[in-house]
Amino acid sequence: MGKKMLIIIGAIVVLFIALYFVVDYKNNQALDNSENPYGSKELDQATIDQLDDPLYQNQILPEQLSETLNNGEEATVYFYSPVCVYCQNTTPYLAPLAEDMDVDMKKFNLLEFGQEGTAYNIESTPTLVHYEDGEEVARLVGQQAEEDYEAFFNEYVLE
Repeated sequence: MGKKMLIIIGAIVVLFIALYFVVDYKNNQALDNSENPYGSKELDQATIDQLDDPLYQNQILPEQLSETLNNGEEATVYFYSPVCVYCQNTTPYLAPLAEDMDVDMKKFNLLEFGQEGTAYNIESTPTLVHYEDGEEVARLVGQQAEEDYEAFFNEYVLE
């Protein structure tokens, strides 16, 4: 009985090790075969899963956002986290809405750059912020109805 138990446990361990290598290989393939805007291969799994998702393109990195605002430029930024349930519910209608309205909405991944997000007073996700002349002029916090985002774009971005 003891020998059979060791064989079963050994087989389970081998399967877990194989599973680890398969997932690691899959992640490396995803990082190599996609346009990785993050400039790093050390990404959270939830971010890796979104690399090829058209809803999560147009990313902005902390340095780019800082430079944009320091130059006094206009920007509309969607602060989100790939693991935020409210963001997962909001992005499928917000991203296409921004595209349909011809709004250049940048996406800032707080899962990868959470510390840098504190400079923009982001306390929860999702948060949509519009900047003009490098200064914040409007903000929507939390999951909103599609009509609210459309009104936001009409009032602040498409003036």
